[in-house]
Amino acid sequence: MNISKQIAQWRIVAASVCGTSHLKNNQLCQDAHHWQILSDNVLVAAAADGAGSASLGKVGAMIAVETAIENISTKGLTRKSLTDDALVRSLLNDAILAAKKAVETEAANCDKQPQDLATTLIMLVATPEVVAVVQIGDGLAVAKDRMGNLLALTMPDSGEYINETTFLTSPSALDTAQMRLWRTDIVNVGIITDGLQMLALNMVVGEPHKPFFFPLFEFVANTEDKTVAKEQLVKFLHSERITQRTDDDLTLIIAAFNDS
Repeated sequence: MNISKQIAQWRIVAASVCGTSHLKNNQLCQDAHHWQILSDNVLVAAAADGAGSASLGKVGAMIAVETAIENISTKGLTRKSLTDDALVRSLLNDAILAAKKAVETEAANCDKQPQDLATTLIMLVATPEVVAVVQIGDGLAVAKDRMGNLLALTMPDSGEYINETTFLTSPSALDTAQMRLWRTDIVNVGIITDGLQMLALNMVVGEPHKPFFFPLFEFVANTEDKTVAKEQLVKFLHSERITQRTDDDLTLIIAAFNDS
């Protein structure tokens, strides 16, 4: 009989899928995501939505998430070091700057303008005691605490006009970036790109929608097989419940900290 206690750790399931409008037009999914669980139960995750109007939006999104995660994962973070608010904000700022520079460098290498690789970017760092996020553009990051409160860490930056947003390559990107740091007992975190905003946000009150997130948090908490869980998440994102509400590319990152 196995009586060993389960080791407390993050469980995470994430997927990016092509929207029905892009599938019909034989276009690539412009979204990208990346995540890592570092030592000492530090989770880092990022999602990006390449601009549909940008010829290399997908490339920009991929470079942004990979660079941001790589930048922060090399800093030797521990739960103790993350008790310093100034350090956390500096880490997020450095990661965003690195991602922006990498996208601009790739544009130059491809003989393109930075706006040809335009992308949004959301990056999150979480431990069981703190969650911090930085966001440029639309999309949404949330967390759930041990008391069952759903916390809106960021809200979509949709600009002055509908379907307008700020991109990582925009001149005002760093000035308009949202940064939030929340210290409480964190049990779940989530990130979505803007394709899921109509489902994940209660537009009337401007708050994240519990009936959307809570079942997903329960799902990831009970995940045993990562491969099966990702298949199930992809199936959910392709389901009629989702596609009848949105035809955009979709990215969903959900995580649960299991300490029992």
